[in-house]
Amino acid sequence: MWLRRSEETTRIEDPAILFEVLEQLDQDALLLAPGDVPLFATSGLDTLNVMKDGRLLSPELLAIIRVVRRTGFTQSGKIEVPRGPIGEGLRELTVKVISLKKELQILVLLSDESEAERVHEVRRDFVANISHELKTPIGALSLLSEAVLSAKHEPDAVEKFASRMQQEAKRLTDLVQEIINLSRLQDSDPLQVAEPLVLGDLIAEAVDQCQTTSEARNIGLAVSEQVQVTVFGDRDQLLMAIHNLIENAINYSPENTKVSISTSLEDEIVTISVADQGIGIPESDLERIFERFYRVDPARSRETGGTGLGLSIVKHVAAKHGGEIKVWSSQNVGSTFALRLPVYNNANGETRE
Repeated sequence: MWLRRSEETTRIEDPAILFEVLEQLDQDALLLAPGDVPLFATSGLDTLNVMKDGRLLSPELLAIIRVVRRTGFTQSGKIEVPRGPIGEGLRELTVKVISLKKELQILVLLSDESEAERVHEVRRDFVANISHELKTPIGALSLLSEAVLSAKHEPDAVEKFASRMQQEAKRLTDLVQEIINLSRLQDSDPLQVAEPLVLGDLIAEAVDQCQTTSEARNIGLAVSEQVQVTVFGDRDQLLMAIHNLIENAINYSPENTKVSISTSLEDEIVTISVADQGIGIPESDLERIFERFYRVDPARSRETGGTGLGLSIVKHVAAKHGGEIKVWSSQNVGSTFALRLPVYNNANGETRE
């Protein structure tokens, strides 16, 4: 590799200097030898899902590289890559491929610039939705406060209306918190701050968080023996997703029933299944239950304090971690939600426990 320094052209004998320069770029970089053999890759490439075991995964990127090798001309463009081995989550990457002719090497620069555009679109739709949802509890609080004032000389009526005000205030608080949670999900990419996480620990903590709610409604939480795997992601987001699935199962289950939590492993994909003995979901609603603010049974949601955002959050978390969420349900029998995530492998290809 030849670099110009002042008026002299000096050969860099130590490639580590070049690699250090590439690490300082705002973009991720990949240096390829002939035969598309990786010589160097910045650490951020681990989260972009463009390379595995020293092999490029994107046919689109490979096609651009081959054009540059053949012509010697720099090529720029955009490619789509999956966020993981399953699910519908995609990244749109901006790529620039440069031929380093003297060394017969190819330099690939990649950046994920689609996130800002996506966030803008999501925010626009999100604001329209929440303005409508916030009106309901705020309106109820306004009416109830008027009722309290008009009944100030009737202690029983005041107590009744005050109790309703507490319920609506809690509903409003829960809704605002869920809005904050979903907003954070949409504003950030969890794989940029990801870490290896023991799945069993996440499930145990989520179950513990739901214990008070389940005991209040006399619903048992049965946790099967867990498969010992590690996943890669944002701890708070994955914990939130598992918690939401368990709490959703509790909210839609009759008293004196059971919610079961189990895991299974197949083809390096771990599945966390949460099954209830609840009211089930009509087939016509199955495709819509992951939409923001969609409720199968609005009356039931008001009774349990559901915000209509819990399952939408789970879907976002799954997609952003390269996974997916599936559901099976039968009315008056129950529902099973399955959160599927890629297993994290270390550099040697072994699953971490």
